[in-house]
Amino acid sequence: MDNNSTPNVARVSALASHYRPVSAANAGVILTEVENLTLWQLATWPETIQRVAQNVAAQLSVPAVPGFGQAVSHNSISMLRIEPLKFWVIGSALTEIDANDGVVIDLSHSRTHIRITGDRAVTLLNSYLPLDLREQSFPPGSVASSAFHHIGVTLWRSDAGYELFVPRGFAVSLWELLVESATQYELSVV
Repeated sequence: MDNNSTPNVARVSALASHYRPVSAANAGVILTEVENLTLWQLATWPETIQRVAQNVAAQLSVPAVPGFGQAVSHNSISMLRIEPLKFWVIGSALTEIDANDGVVIDLSHSRTHIRITGDRAVTLLNSYLPLDLREQSFPPGSVASSAFHHIGVTLWRSDAGYELFVPRGFAVSLWELLVESATQYELSVV
């Protein structure tokens, strides 16, 4: 292989050896690992944020630049504003930008994406996250960075459910906590 070639690396889930499908007839909590995450981070400077974010949103056909703690989606691409000067793009790669405008980083392999749904999803999440997840406080499209057992995580409420992004190195321990706690609410793992 020459120096200009990119190796084709097969992605292995951090949860592969711990992911066991479980079915419950009346599941109050449904856990799903969303595999093959495509996650890119865009960090900008204060003086370039509006222009760069608008350009990226237009390139991705996302209808608007999300406000802080918000997400905007179009088709299978979502743009989340996770910090005042940082965005995550899920579902699409980003192209490099001029260093004077900001920085683009591929985080796809660094996070594990867990979707949490069901009637008791909020109860389960509030066992670990100090967030107000009531409908009026955290409606669909909301994004928050928080701590889950002292581990920094990002939570996004998509139209499909609660999307939890955990650092890959802590995925197994946090998954085990979720599974163990969710069993009291009738758990399905799909």
